Amino acid sequence: MKDEKQLLSKVTKRLDALSKLPMAKEDKELESLLNQKGIERRDFMKWAGAMTAALALPASFTPLTARAAEVASRLPVIWLHMAECTGCSESLLRAEDPSIDSIIFDTINLEYHETIMAAAGYQAEHNLENAIKKHNGNYILMVEGGIPTIEHYLTIGAEGRTGAQTCREAAQGAAAIFAIGTCSSFGGVQAAHPNPTSAAPLSKIISKPIINVPGCPPSEKNIVGNVLYFVMFGTLPALDAFNRPKWAYGHRIHDLCERRGHFDAGEFVQHFGDENAQKGYCLYKVGCKGPYTFNNCSKLRFNSHTSWPIQAGHGCIGCSEPNFWDTMSPFEEPLSNKLYQTAYNGLGADKTADTVGTVILAATAIGIAAHAVVSSMTKSKTEE
Repeated sequence: MKDEKQLLSKVTKRLDALSKLPMAKEDKELESLLNQKGIERRDFMKWAGAMTAALALPASFTPLTARAAEVASRLPVIWLHMAECTGCSESLLRAEDPSIDSIIFDTINLEYHETIMAAAGYQAEHNLENAIKKHNGNYILMVEGGIPTIEHYLTIGAEGRTGAQTCREAAQGAAAIFAIGTCSSFGGVQAAHPNPTSAAPLSKIISKPIINVPGCPPSEKNIVGNVLYFVMFGTLPALDAFNRPKWAYGHRIHDLCERRGHFDAGEFVQHFGDENAQKGYCLYKVGCKGPYTFNNCSKLRFNSHTSWPIQAGHGCIGCSEPNFWDTMSPFEEPLSNKLYQTAYNGLGADKTADTVGTVILAATAIGIAAHAVVSSMTKSKTEE
């Protein structure tokens, strides 16, 4: 209790200091924007309570979480686009039916974001340089997309500066760095075999600490939640082995899946559209990668938290895991089928760590399949 009070006091002082920082003239206060969208204070506090729980903080932090959202606009954000589809930005910056998370991001001082800014060409590059100099040491850097490491790909401006160079320059003065989406976190589809541009994750380009927020795309709550954590504590949250925040990526999709009971009972969809699919049975046999994927999709869902792929009838494709495009595909087949058919044309064809990882996943898949068979036999015997 004493430690909790000390931490509350420390966070309060930090938020007090941030609230005194100037806000850009064109940015709106969060309260006025929430009112404009028809969201009442009560709903906002409910959201703050849910976010506090998601961040694994005591309930006593709820008022501070709400306040952190209100002062987040004082920390400028520089958002860089590398090799990607802009899906992460589109997921977050939705114009229709925005969630509280996306509204909060609307109030954040986005000093540079190619998708939504009016500037282009030389003016855009000038704006980026000015933002880095003006806020040196006091801005959040977010990078979306994998970074090609071959010179002739993703060059920017008349001088032909590469995306990797831009990332390094922007990272030097950043107070915190977030790799947004699987492409930036792990390379994504850009780094999939044969990787013609030698695309790499952000962590291979710069040497500073990075928070990976993978997903294709990640939930907007995972993006905003990490920003709020940094606003409150001025440090990085607890991370797993792949530098993902444990509060968001600490459980497998399988652990919290609404179809888990069917898995345990040995009840599976055999092919899409069959009778078992209509009953909402487990999707493992048609390729669901939930048992190997760490994310909170099953808890948060998408589209204003209304649904997610498994609820809609398609298995998880493992998009928040490293090298998922190579190790998890084909996406409609279980991993147990890949023991002798890997992304690298057979066991032993390539002795890389990726191949070894695939075999390990396949072995795990066999164990899960065996569990399912035993469950099914037990069920059949009980029914007899």
